[in-house]
This record gives sequence, structure tokens and C-alpha cells, in this order.
Amino acid sequence: MLFSSFEFIFLFLPFTFFVYFYLNKKKLVIASKGFLVFASLFFYSWWNVAYLPIILSSMLFNYVLGNSLVKEKKKAVSNKILLIIGITVNLSLLAYFKYVDFFLENFNLMTSSQVELLNLALPLAISFFTFQQIAYLVDSYRAETKEYDFLNYALFVTFFPQLIAGPIVHHKEMMPQFGRLKNKYINYRNIALGLFIFSIGLFKKIVIADSFAVFVNNGFDKAEVLTMIEAWGASLSYTFQLYFDFSGYVDMAIGAALLFNIRLPINFNSPYKAKDIQDFWRRWHITLSRFLRDYIYIPLGGNRKGSFRTYNNLMITFLLGGLWHGAGWTFIFWGFLHGAALSIHRVWQSLGFKLYTWLAWFITFNFVNIAWVFFRAKEWDDAIKVLKGMFGLSGFVPFNVNEFLALNPHAIKAISLFDSVTKSDLIIYLVICIGTLFIIHRKNSIEMIQEFNPTLRNLLFMVVLFLVSFLFMNSIKLTEFLYFDF
Repeated sequence: MLFSSFEFIFLFLPFTFFVYFYLNKKKLVIASKGFLVFASLFFYSWWNVAYLPIILSSMLFNYVLGNSLVKEKKKAVSNKILLIIGITVNLSLLAYFKYVDFFLENFNLMTSSQVELLNLALPLAISFFTFQQIAYLVDSYRAETKEYDFLNYALFVTFFPQLIAGPIVHHKEMMPQFGRLKNKYINYRNIALGLFIFSIGLFKKIVIADSFAVFVNNGFDKAEVLTMIEAWGASLSYTFQLYFDFSGYVDMAIGAALLFNIRLPINFNSPYKAKDIQDFWRRWHITLSRFLRDYIYIPLGGNRKGSFRTYNNLMITFLLGGLWHGAGWTFIFWGFLHGAALSIHRVWQSLGFKLYTWLAWFITFNFVNIAWVFFRAKEWDDAIKVLKGMFGLSGFVPFNVNEFLALNPHAIKAISLFDSVTKSDLIIYLVICIGTLFIIHRKNSIEMIQEFNPTLRNLLFMVVLFLVSFLFMNSIKLTEFLYFDF
């Protein structure tokens, strides 16, 4: 069930909202929590009920182990051993479903073997709920958690707005909110704010991201050769598709959670405004960056053991971050690029060099855009095809310039990348320019939340966004959020 589907918007969300607050109104607090857990598991099972035993088993295992870690009484096994067992089991579950075929493919390649692949379906959200529960175990080991009952823990893991694609939340961010008495009652301001932000996210996903997807699919998956103009059109389209797709999900998750008086942590803060790569990672998928920093980079030693170790730690962290996103060498290389960029940035800072602000932004944005090529490409050859085009190795334009300047229809039709989308080759770059100006100069959703007032103007704005989104939902095929694949 997609956030952007009619089933979610008109059936699941309102039904869950009214039943949850009805039970709270009747002072049936335990029943209301139980219902919200049940509704969240139903939401999760909608994709494939076969995934349900996996997440339930994972929750039960981590709950029992987490409670054991916070108990002070003497145990036969030390807390450190328990933590190692917990992390190993969680990572083994993730590795089995997500990486076993990747490892088998590479084993076959290196040894000329023919071990049969398992072709396992990736359980939805396994990367997110695995990292979330590993963080819970580590925090329990550090005595930063309390003993919670299983119902509270289940709600922490399964709360449907953040279950499928994050944010990767901490227990201390969520559990106190579920226990707060005032959050048991309907808050009309939160409803207004939640619907307002949800409408923005819906518009970003349906109208903007899914429109860019057509150009992206043509460029990366269908075209055999891309000229410079086509390749930059494809790569920039993906850069903006991913931006609006992910930020759209984040907005809808925040909006849906606000209906239940829950505030999710900030997970997206205008990353394409970043002036350097470190700033980018402070803005993009913030809770994942936090996890990588707190549970991988710092335990490895962070920047406390000299420059060489610091650069090694950065590289290891981002190689693992790339692998977390997907089982493929393109993802690992994407992680390597970002690890290398962060190391270079650290050296640059240590030497005291400065760049003009506009130049720093331009370099950062284009590095991110080029790196996304590897993130999007299904195969290594697809990435090379796009990069060759971007650097002019496959020609600059797919038409005769003089004919094009004369607006010759045959010249315009020669741009194969755009044939199935529009008769005009200029529209994609017009949309990209508008998108660039929008993300750089407009306020983001976080700023809108901070300044929100339930005025008639905001109501009209929200209604227009909903109506336009619904029109697009009727005319296009709904697509999953890109981060659902990770």
C-alpha cells in the first residue's frame, strides 16, 4: 500500500486515525496501542503477507535480547557477548535476504563455479528495521534504554509512517511520545499541519518525481547510446527524481505521523543547497548519516587516532553505507566516491583553502549528480554509457545544429530520449531549471512546518496540491518510492 495510493489516503489512514482516537477517548490506552500495532502490521503485510513472520521474529528476538541487556542481575553470558550475538543475528538475517545472491554471483565469477542463485525476494523495509533494532541493542548495552513492554517496543518498530523507508528512529525519540498523555487526544493543529505537509509530499512524488522518472528510464534503461545533451538530461533527471521522491516520502511520513501527534525526526533538509560534501551528508538522509556516524564511524575510532585512521574510517563507513543501499558493485563504488570526497574535503579544510560560495556549491552539486549515475545504474555498463555521454565521448547532440536552430521537426524528433515524452527537446531542461531554482531558493518542508499557521491561504494551497495530485494519480501508473528498494 503506497502512501500515494487511494487505498491509503481514503481508507487506511482515516480508518486507523478514527479507531485509534476513539479507543483513546474511551480510556482504552492498551487497546489503542495494540490497534496501532495491528494496523501497522496490516499496512506492512499489504505488500506481501509472507514478510510478516520475518519482522515479527526479528522484533521478538531483539526485544528479548534488549531487555536482557538492560537487566542488572548476573547473567551466564556477558552483555558484550549478548550484544555481539544480537548484531550478528540481525546482520545475518539482512545478509541472507539481501546479499547472498550478490556473494554467490561474485564467487561464481572468481572461481568459474556454477553455484545456483537463491533468487530470494527482499523483504520490505528489512534494511531499515534491522538498523533501527541494532541501534536499540547498542543503546541497551550502553544503558541508555529502559525496560519496555513488548507492545511499546512493537509500536516503536512498526509505526507505519516510518516503517517502510525510515527515518531510522531512536527509542528515545519515539517511546516517550507514545506514552505522553496529551498525545492521546485529537490535536486539530497537528491535523491541519499533517495534512498540509502530506499534500506537499504527495505533489512532490506524483507530479514531479514520477514525471522525471520517464526521462530517467529512457536514458538509463532503454537508450543504447547517449549524446552529451541526452546523458546530462538523464542524469539530472535522476538527481531531481530521487530528490523529490525521497523528500516526498519524508514529507508524507511526517504528515501521517502528525495526525497521531507523533513528530518524526528530521530526515531531509535541502541537501542540494550544500556547499561541500560534508554539508550534503548533514542534510541528506540525516538519520542514516547519524547511524553510520554513531554506530560505525565513531566505534572504528572516528577522527581520534590520527589522519590516516580517520580517512580509513571514513572510507569503511561509506563503503558499508553504499552496500547498505544495495547488493551491487555500483552501490559500493558510489559509497567509495563519497568516502573519497569526504577525505579530500577534510584535507582541503586542514590546508585552510577556501572557495567562492557559488563555486563550492557548483562543484558539490555536480559531484553528487555524477555519483548518482552509479547509484541509479542497474549494471556497470549502464553507468559507463551515461558517463561517456556526459563527457562528450558519444557525440554532443543527436541532430544537425543548423536544422535544429531552424526548428526542423525532423531534427527535433531525432532526440530519441525525449520521443515518448514530448515533441519538444527543450522541456526537460526547462523542468530541470525550474527544479533547480525551486530546491535552492524555496523554503523546504522543515521551514514550512516551523512557520505554519492554519490560514485560509494554506488551506487553499493544500487543496490545490491534493487536487492536482489526484488528477495525476488517475492518469499515470503509480510507482513505489525509490528507497523501498533499499
